[in-house]
Amino acid sequence: MAVNQESQVFLFLSQILGKKIVDTAGRPLGVLADLVVNPAESYPLVTDILVSSRRNAPPLVIPWERVADCNGRFTVRPEAGGALPGRVLAENELLLRDALLDKQIVDTDGAKVRRVNDLQFLKAHRCLYLVHVDVGFRGLMRRAGLVKVMDVFLRWFFDYTLTDQWISWKFVQPLSTPDLLRLSITQARLSQLHPADLADIIEDLDIHKRTAVFQSLDVETAAETLEETDPKIQVRLIEDMMPEKSADIIEEMSLSEAADLLGDLPKEKADGILKEMEQEVAEDVKELLTHPEETAGGLMTTAFPKALPEMSAGEALDYLRREAEEMDTIHYLYVTDAEDCLLGVISLREILMADPAVALKDLMDERVVAVGLDEEPDEIAEQFAKYGVTAIPVVDDDDRIEGVILFKNLLEAVAPHLGK
Repeated sequence: MAVNQESQVFLFLSQILGKKIVDTAGRPLGVLADLVVNPAESYPLVTDILVSSRRNAPPLVIPWERVADCNGRFTVRPEAGGALPGRVLAENELLLRDALLDKQIVDTDGAKVRRVNDLQFLKAHRCLYLVHVDVGFRGLMRRAGLVKVMDVFLRWFFDYTLTDQWISWKFVQPLSTPDLLRLSITQARLSQLHPADLADIIEDLDIHKRTAVFQSLDVETAAETLEETDPKIQVRLIEDMMPEKSADIIEEMSLSEAADLLGDLPKEKADGILKEMEQEVAEDVKELLTHPEETAGGLMTTAFPKALPEMSAGEALDYLRREAEEMDTIHYLYVTDAEDCLLGVISLREILMADPAVALKDLMDERVVAVGLDEEPDEIAEQFAKYGVTAIPVVDDDDRIEGVILFKNLLEAVAPHLGK
């Protein structure tokens, strides 16, 4: 087959919607109603056109490879037998006009929710590729057929040119995607964002799209995102999920965050989730729930590293490597006796620099800054500020370590607008 020597050109969806569709004999078939792509590709190839007849017939899906010309109108070549091609859309295909125009999208480059005003395609070698989403005012004017008038008006009266605002398709994921395949695409792309950015996006969406996006995420990403989300929205997201799925996500959260969330849920819902969680994790969370939320006991996590004084620095490193995934913090290793009484503290940096054979009792700092279970956030904040630490242990009346407060968790209590 000869190589098509046509030059590369850009087309906009607004410019080709409604164009006449004819066969090679010039007989009208209808008008172009939509374009079909598989959105999984970085720059999706248009695979089909949707033709709407002026008669009350069902729309016809015609492969793009049968489109012979699109200069002013689309000409469709018949198949070998003379019949017009046609087929049914697959579940993993997307109708661009229906799914994207005027819809919200996530710009995973800038981590913002935007509205689609137009779509730009690259036409090259008889193929049409979706390359950009237009989210600017210029796109709206183009759809209204007023872009040239607007350009002249702005240049003449204000000496100003309105620029295009395009987002590369590879940084975009549509939100109005109900089927599982498209949700799995959402997961793959959204999971690359920082959880705090994902939380901002989810908070900006309406309740239906918010739920769809959140439930499409893998368990680990969902847990990290939930920790960064406003508590009221956390509750709504979990209330819309089955207890089994909720339990899987909450198990991946830090214990303190998990306890805070379950404490905000209706008791019946929280109890149902706790029953589905691993017993050991559930027991730890239940223990945290016994403490008032605005006290040291309510702010602490019980997933922290501790060791006996006889352990060597090398053994401590092996222990941290082995258990780190299950810990909410490894900034410090707390040294305790067999009864969990707090004896000292060692920073991770000091352990890394120490001779592997040295015992922890010879490395630890016995001047440990600690707070009681009933200490209030303002008093705890003073300790953080005074000593410049990133975590503070919580002890009971007998000096037994019960948990550790992370600075992030304290910040959420004293300055919620900064902590989340």
